[in-house]
Amino acid sequence: MNILITGGAGMVGSHCAEYFARQQKGTVIVYDNLMRSRIFRSEKKTVEYNWEYLKQYPNVVLLRKDIRHINDLQECFKKYKPSIVIHTAGQPGVKFSLNDPQEDFSINAWGTLNVLECMKNYSPEGVLIYCSTNKVYGDNVNRFEIVEKEQRYDFTSIAGIDENLSVDQTGHTPYGVSKLAGDLYVQDFAHTYGIKTAVFRMSCIYGTRQFGFEDQGWLAWFAIRFLQKKPITIYGSGKQVRDVLWVGDLVEAYQKFIDSDLKFGVFNVGGGKENTLSLLELISILEQITGHKVDLKFEDWRRFDQKIYVSDIKKISSTLGWSPRVNPKDGAAKIVEWIKQNKQLIDVV
Repeated sequence: MNILITGGAGMVGSHCAEYFARQQKGTVIVYDNLMRSRIFRSEKKTVEYNWEYLKQYPNVVLLRKDIRHINDLQECFKKYKPSIVIHTAGQPGVKFSLNDPQEDFSINAWGTLNVLECMKNYSPEGVLIYCSTNKVYGDNVNRFEIVEKEQRYDFTSIAGIDENLSVDQTGHTPYGVSKLAGDLYVQDFAHTYGIKTAVFRMSCIYGTRQFGFEDQGWLAWFAIRFLQKKPITIYGSGKQVRDVLWVGDLVEAYQKFIDSDLKFGVFNVGGGKENTLSLLELISILEQITGHKVDLKFEDWRRFDQKIYVSDIKKISSTLGWSPRVNPKDGAAKIVEWIKQNKQLIDVV
């Protein structure tokens, strides 16, 4: 049984690769073009750390390739005929998509279609997991009434956003549109070609080996800034809320779908109502963990920022028998400890 992880040098992808490599049930192919540093305009090669890290596993094959290059992707599928494909490769930055919507589309939409075509032609009996995003719901999320509290915003009438919320007739940002295009293609290849697929519309995923930036990976970004004792810029009030999910819990959800009898699924996946954080609450947690404060700078809200997003995870919990295990306080402590143990990496972001 061979497993293909596209975007395998990213945080989610590398944890998926490590998980399957440790099972030693086949070859794990890590497929990545290592362009994340360029996406976030970083002079440091952050994504290469995970690339090098995975070399410790003898059953991992590293392919520095781009999913947009169909000939290379076809050769990979022809050679390895993967039984499982975890499609984590993508352009994850809203800001990047606003500046370059064409490249954003080529990665997230066109690249996903390439993966699906190869799946259909060379691994039609396999399973494909697609890493989608809560951004597919666009501004429809903002139609629900919220209440402002001392350190956070909360929904007043719902526990969270479920899979029935429309993705139509709303603004998304180019990033949301390109991810939605891939999302819909994955769904259609299940219905039209009978491929077993699952769409996981993810909220904020965090974990070790995550090199956060202001535009993506905010929990890791805050933790790194605390350990650097550098100021943090907060856009808006700091009361904005997200549900957060430890990456290991996410990988477990993927495994549960792979093992299930389901042929198709669309799931909102995140920490859910019980695992939410506002920016201000995370600041307080990091103050407790590190024993010191950092300077906070407040600036205007950024365009397209949402005051609150919380996943309703009832469907995935009931369908797959899955629930988050790691709470945000313990998760933040794990990240801080990992950064302390890898001090030489702190300066890469």
